Amino acid sequence: MKIIAGRWKGRALAAPEGRDTRPTNIRARQAVFDILAHAPWCELDGAKVLDVFAGTGAYGLEALSRGAATASFIEVASPALNALKSNIVACKADGAKIVAADALNPPGGTPHDLVFLDPPYGQALVAPALKALAAKGWIAPGAVIVAELGPGEALETHELLAERSHGKAHLKIWRFGQ
Repeated sequence: MKIIAGRWKGRALAAPEGRDTRPTNIRARQAVFDILAHAPWCELDGAKVLDVFAGTGAYGLEALSRGAATASFIEVASPALNALKSNIVACKADGAKIVAADALNPPGGTPHDLVFLDPPYGQALVAPALKALAAKGWIAPGAVIVAELGPGEALETHELLAERSHGKAHLKIWRFGQ
């Protein structure tokens, strides 16, 4: 795994051992950032990014590498937190903040305008995580939401902006409405 583009292009990312953390396929991440970079409805430069179920932090670090102002990472698993901390230090990511918490029961936060959710497959965690995060102030009205779903997972969204499949990953991008 590595950063695809931007100021940290090519930087390798650490990942925890085992199968508890499933890093996003590089082609799926590339597809997401290609969509976001060319979309009139998304501005990466200066964005406040939230990377939920962060794992290695690949989504948030990629966004920072491409010009996002800040990135908050929500992760609860200790091995993933260790890899995430290592990746933030390796990138010298000044705008990064780790929140060691369960995405379904997060502490209060500040609004973010670009939100990535990459939960474990097969557990239908996107909708309840969004509800919990919104209730605690993490998501700005009209934020762009990017969710990665696993095989066979469905998710109803409002104002769908883009949708793609890459291998096992099914990507949905929409604007958050309350």
